[in-house]
Amino acid sequence: MHWLTALNHLRDISEPAVLVTLVSVRGHAPREAGAKMVVSAGACWDTVGGGNLEATATQRARALLKVHASAPELLTLRLTSQAPAEHGRQCCGGEVTLLLEPVLGARPHVAVFGFGHVGLELARILSRLPLHLHLIDSREAQFSPERLAGLQEAEAQLHLHPSPIPEMTLAELPAGTNIVIMTHDHAEDAALCDAALRRPDLGFVGLIGSGAKWSHFREQLNCEGHTDAALARITTPIGVPGISGKAPAVIAISVAAQLLQVISAQTTPTSPSQKATRS
Repeated sequence: MHWLTALNHLRDISEPAVLVTLVSVRGHAPREAGAKMVVSAGACWDTVGGGNLEATATQRARALLKVHASAPELLTLRLTSQAPAEHGRQCCGGEVTLLLEPVLGARPHVAVFGFGHVGLELARILSRLPLHLHLIDSREAQFSPERLAGLQEAEAQLHLHPSPIPEMTLAELPAGTNIVIMTHDHAEDAALCDAALRRPDLGFVGLIGSGAKWSHFREQLNCEGHTDAALARITTPIGVPGISGKAPAVIAISVAAQLLQVISAQTTPTSPSQKATRS
C-alpha cells in the first residue's frame, strides 16, 4: 500500500502512526531524498530503503508511538561497515537523515446532546478540530441540510444521530467519550444524566443550566440511587469562568474552551528520551 493511502486509512480509523521521511542523503543510499513510509504499532507501509536503516527507523517510530509523542524528531544513520547496526549491515557508504513525524493521534470523541441554537454554534466550532463529533437530537428536523451546511467539509469526523431516545445513543458511544447535555427538554436532560452516571467509562460529563435546575436534578438522581460522590462526575454549569453573556455563540465559545482544556489534559503527551542521532 502506498504511504499516502495508508495514512488516509489510518486517519479514517483514528489509529496513531509515524510518518518517516528521508529528508537528506549524503553519498550512496538505498533510496533518494523524499522517500516515505508510514509506521503504526503493528504494521508498516512503503519503504525508505530497507535493511538496518528501515528497521532502526521503525523501531524508533514505535518508541514514539508508545509514549504518545507529538513532536517530530530527526534520526541520522551512517551506512558503512564501521557504523553500529542492530539489524544487519548496510555498506552503501553514505549517510541519511530521517524525519519522524507522529501523526494521526487517536481522535477524541465529543458528543453534543441537543442540536438547538447553542448546540449548532458549538458544532460549528468543534467541527474545525480533529475529533469525532457526535450530534444527537430527538428532533429529526434539526438535521436539515440548511442547518448542517458548513459542517460537512470540516476537519472533524461527523456522526449524526437523530434519536427518539437519546440515552440509547449514549449507551453506544465509545469509552472515554466527552459529553455535553443541552437538549430542549429538561426531562431528556435528566434521563441523559441518569444514563451517563451508569457509564463510569465516559470522560467529561457536562450539563447546561442554572443552579436551580441542578438542585432539582440532584434530588431526582438521588432517588434513582445515585450517590453524591457519583453526582460529582457531572459538571454544571458548563463553560470556562469569566465569560458572561447568554447569546448562543458566547455560550458555545465558553463550552468549547472548556472541552479543549479537558481534551488537552486527557491527551498530554509524555516526552520521549532524546536519542535521535546514531553514528
